[in-house]
Amino acid sequence: MVAVSASDENIRTVELVKIQSAVNHLPIFADYDIDRIKHISQTVFDLFEQEDGLDALFGLIRGDLPERLFETAYALACDVAAADGTLAEPELRLLEEIRYELNIDRLHAAAIERGARARHLT
Repeated sequence: MVAVSASDENIRTVELVKIQSAVNHLPIFADYDIDRIKHISQTVFDLFEQEDGLDALFGLIRGDLPERLFETAYALACDVAAADGTLAEPELRLLEEIRYELNIDRLHAAAIERGARARHLT
């Protein structure tokens, strides 16, 4: 979620609120220490500054996230991207990369994306 928010180099308040809301309310984060968000954010920022940082980020994600949650992670990334009502090119490219790296079926991805769009229409 943090990576999608930071991908366009413009982290918006509405995106941060979306992340905080997900962490505070979704069952998958029930045992998550909210104080880790600052550390995770700094790690993402540091990786974005490195040449192979995106590859390293996906390595960390695949290493720490159970495969059964890959679609959930993609759905949350889509929600953060859609939260401000616009999708910048860097966000779209990162979502595409997430789909590829997490092996999200194209039909499932389309449904997830459509749901995010529907939730964030104004």
